[in-house]
Amino acid sequence: MDSTPDITVAPSDPYEEPPPDPAASPEWLACLQEACELLWPPPAAITLEIGGPGWPGLRSLRGRKARGLAQPADREFVLVPGIRRPPVLVPADRRAAAAAVRHQSGPSSSAARLGVKALSLGLAGGLGGAVLRGRVRMNTPPGADTIEHYLASVTSRDITVSMQLGPARANRKPVLQLLSGSGEPVGFAKIGINPLTRSLVRAEHDSLVRLNRAELAKMTIPQVLHYDRWHGLDVLVLSTVPAWRSRRPLSAARLATAMAELAQVDGLRREPLIGGEYLRQLRSRLAAADEGPERAGLLQALDALAARADGTILTFGCWHGDWAPWNMANTGRGLLVWDWERFTSGVPVGFDALHHRLQAEVATGHRQPRAAAARCVDRAPQRLASFGVDARQARLTAILYLADLATRYLVDRQAQAGAPLGAPGTWLVPAIVSEVDRL
Repeated sequence: MDSTPDITVAPSDPYEEPPPDPAASPEWLACLQEACELLWPPPAAITLEIGGPGWPGLRSLRGRKARGLAQPADREFVLVPGIRRPPVLVPADRRAAAAAVRHQSGPSSSAARLGVKALSLGLAGGLGGAVLRGRVRMNTPPGADTIEHYLASVTSRDITVSMQLGPARANRKPVLQLLSGSGEPVGFAKIGINPLTRSLVRAEHDSLVRLNRAELAKMTIPQVLHYDRWHGLDVLVLSTVPAWRSRRPLSAARLATAMAELAQVDGLRREPLIGGEYLRQLRSRLAAADEGPERAGLLQALDALAARADGTILTFGCWHGDWAPWNMANTGRGLLVWDWERFTSGVPVGFDALHHRLQAEVATGHRQPRAAAARCVDRAPQRLASFGVDARQARLTAILYLADLATRYLVDRQAQAGAPLGAPGTWLVPAIVSEVDRL
């Protein structure tokens, strides 16, 4: 028997303004369809009603053979514009839709937060038409085992969900926001749908269990509410952190203090880089990447780095792994930090500070990626001074950070997944080679 849910694709009413979000590409719509098929499996019937002229995915989705419109839906969702990101799938009920948008985590700029607030108010007031991107309708027989049914059972709550799917990247996965009947946030669920994302969901579970035992004083992190497998998918349910609250300024000193606390979770150790565990593990990870000029160039750069760093001693500890501005918020509840799937121990102290700054520079577009990578090394002595890292150690730490990031992109095959900065040979590897020559 065919295990694919009944998918019907139909055009919705046309609209003219605003222009479609560039991130809502045919590729993204295909990812949305795949996610819906996994989370509302047979016997569910799924109808995608895609927007009108100018919608990037309209033509490709019309190419599928439609089998008639679905019957009146048990569950209906709408696609609303994301704030500098792909659309968000939210319940069609305007109260639930407004709550789903209002309680999104992530927007770090004041302009983006104002946009979220305006959109939430508009949805609550019945805004629709030109703003909505499309609809997804689910027809599920009584007793059907869907993700909503599963999450309601494990949380013992009557919940509805919204869903975010990020832009193209290897680690893209469905992230569901769980809302109560009154529209209050209950939690978030991350769904591992392939080998990489399943491993990352498991890693985040293990990291959060470990870190909550550490009782961090300088930040608030999510609590694990549930973790298990459902229909072959890894499901991690986390408590909410109130990232939607008003932001407060965060000083560089306070941020560094929080990063230093995290670095010490497993204690600190000092050892020579050459012959130490970190460099051995980095080379081992890199060996698992696809063969090619990027991997070869990075391996050669690490060999040259080892020759120049002989005798250099570094301090090793833990790092978040993706402590970017959009994975944190400073509010009246203190510093909130989420997305812990890349947490790792045994790395040179200072990686978090370097990553935070580099990601801010390349994400805002204020600096070309290769120039930002070179600047990461040049400014490392200044950025890492508060961590007790001297100038030579800081430059070496920054080069190792760039190499670690490049290795991650190569092993995850980010370029093949379409990630905009996923090809380290275009920016990270050239910067590493150039900076190693300067040591």
